Amino acid sequence: MATFVCYGGKGGVGKTTLAASTAVAAADRGAKTLVISTDPAHSLADAFEVEPEAGQQVVDDNLWIEELSPDAGQAAYRAIVDSLAAELRSAGIQLDDETVERLFTAGVVPGSDELAAIEALASHTTDSEFDQIVVDTAPTGHTLRLLDLPSVLRETVAAADSLRGQLRRTVDTARSAVFGPAYLFGRRRGNTDEFEAIASRMEDVRALLMDPDRVDFRVVCLPESMAVAETERLIDQLTEFGVPVQTCVVNRVLTDPEPDCQRCRATKRAHREQIERLEAAVPDRRLVSLPAVSPDLTARETVDCLADQLPDVLIPEAASGTQRSQQE
Repeated sequence: MATFVCYGGKGGVGKTTLAASTAVAAADRGAKTLVISTDPAHSLADAFEVEPEAGQQVVDDNLWIEELSPDAGQAAYRAIVDSLAAELRSAGIQLDDETVERLFTAGVVPGSDELAAIEALASHTTDSEFDQIVVDTAPTGHTLRLLDLPSVLRETVAAADSLRGQLRRTVDTARSAVFGPAYLFGRRRGNTDEFEAIASRMEDVRALLMDPDRVDFRVVCLPESMAVAETERLIDQLTEFGVPVQTCVVNRVLTDPEPDCQRCRATKRAHREQIERLEAAVPDRRLVSLPAVSPDLTARETVDCLADQLPDVLIPEAASGTQRSQQE
């Protein structure tokens, strides 16, 4: 069963590079690893200096990446709309294709990116081919919508399912009067449908994100006053959602300034002060500082350099990957 590392935080703090570096380190230790980007403005392929492809693509031994398309979310919405439209038609309510399309368009605009992420995560909650999933989440606002979407969609699906149930009862009552009890017996033997399936997938993802044994949600920030303040708020919001935040990562910390650079020394002191402030604000979380990497490196060089510098506490265990290799 796959375990997950999720990197969250505001835009521009280095989540993508950290996710890529963590995945590289995990793959190097033997875990079959997938990095998923849920950010609509993808840069994961850029971090590995490869051309983006649809679906999963291999970039290294034991390492795959996937930049999610909102098409997956749109497909889920389409299934709900089409299922409801079929129920309406079975009840004698005629819907033309244009009306169905309007229903689909009205629902697909908000949340399709987040729903695509839920669909992707759901495919790995129980039976994944990967040992380790690293998730590069979208900036803070998108991430909070992603976490809220299961509850929102549960209500939407419940309302639609209630309407569908009323329609079914109306149709069943009318048709059983004509065809007899045998109709009801055949009608109710159906398999789990798309309404129940998507509700089940959302519950699986919700349970996953709240499971500290399977998910390490890491909030990333820079050692700056505004970033630290936003990080405190994000941790509080994640906690309200029931997501256990175990790790805070302070990225791009100046650790070795030029001895003759007064500005550099001042920056180092300022970074230290912000780290101490964050330590006091989140005393129950693991706090990890990562040094700034040379800006002269290429994107892939930066990923590999940071992977080499990651402390062991940030590198997922490779036990499951080792066991998989031994079994094969």
